[in-house]
Amino acid sequence: MDKVCQDRKENAVIIDISDIISCENREVTKEVQLELTSFVSRLGRFPITEKAPVFLRIANQDNRRLLIRGSVDVTVQIPCGRCLAEVFTPIRFEIDKEFKISDSAICGEEAEETDYLTGNILDVEKLIYGEILVNWPTKVLCSEDCKGICKTCGRNLNEGECGCSKTEPDLRMAAFQDVFNKFKEV
Repeated sequence: MDKVCQDRKENAVIIDISDIISCENREVTKEVQLELTSFVSRLGRFPITEKAPVFLRIANQDNRRLLIRGSVDVTVQIPCGRCLAEVFTPIRFEIDKEFKISDSAICGEEAEETDYLTGNILDVEKLIYGEILVNWPTKVLCSEDCKGICKTCGRNLNEGECGCSKTEPDLRMAAFQDVFNKFKEV
């Protein structure tokens, strides 16, 4: 009964862990191919361009703890924080989850708070999604010396200079600038 079920309609990879929970000291390693093609959050939709198979080790330790361990390696296409050029960003992280087992069932606060572990069903895609969210880079740059884009015309300054004026007026002085411009007209 140790099987990986894939529901392609919902892009879900489901593992039934009931056999692992019911057998003391049982340990299983599963190779899972991620079905995720993009990462969607409040920030937008980011294509996943590369993904390695995920090897999950799921273990019942002395009928007391359920351990879920593994490593994830994906590459996500994220715009540069300065010039908006697409950057292929590797995101690598380790999965290290632990739940209490009581009377052949998973219990405790952790089990109630997860959306990836419902009863004896582990939704690997939801687990990975949550971990990508936690491990999302705070700032992505195409290079350390990225010049960004021109605030006036929007040109990527890494590709060359634009013809815009480099001096930025102080907004607090805008009223004075209007007065000076009136006197120029006279």
